[in-house]
Amino acid sequence: MSQERFRSVLMFGPPGVGKGTQGKILGSVPGFFHLSVGDVFRSIDIGSPEGREVYKYSSQGKLVPDELTVKIWKKALHAYVALSWYKPHEDLLVLDGIPRNVAQVDLVKDHLDILQIIDMECSDEEDMIHRIRRRAIRENRADDANEDIIRHRFNVFHQQSEPVLAQFDSELISNVDANGSPAEVLRAVLERVIPTQNRHFRSNL
Repeated sequence: MSQERFRSVLMFGPPGVGKGTQGKILGSVPGFFHLSVGDVFRSIDIGSPEGREVYKYSSQGKLVPDELTVKIWKKALHAYVALSWYKPHEDLLVLDGIPRNVAQVDLVKDHLDILQIIDMECSDEEDMIHRIRRRAIRENRADDANEDIIRHRFNVFHQQSEPVLAQFDSELISNVDANGSPAEVLRAVLERVIPTQNRHFRSNL
């Protein structure tokens, strides 16, 4: 299994754009498995060495160091395979939160066969900041509660994450306007990922 490259769709975009929301919805559809690196980080025991290290960075709006991110991500992914929650030969892996910088693109290339990138775009950054703060209250997410930290996360995204797209063939990238309602955005996402899922399904027949 360690040599297998998992066929994947990447959910990409700035903080608060709805990557996690759309990824979770896709993950509820047969043939998709959603894995959010943010969710994995938040589920780690904060008292463990890895948990303390993750919290040290995420609580300041910084990216967790690359090697630690990939190590934790791989451990979670293989655990889901072992539990048969994720079946690589049946499911497309929907990834949210990795790779988040150019160095991570290189670190995950031996593990992922990236079939498509859904680039979720939102023209109103202030709206996304308000959305993140509402989410912090609703979901009791301390990492989303401080506006200075949120704005720092946007700066990190622009400086470190945006260049990720340039590492991939433009034909893999599908743009989605994230300004609409969740249902409208979902329709746009499905229109783009269904052909990819169909190709994945046919290749396994």
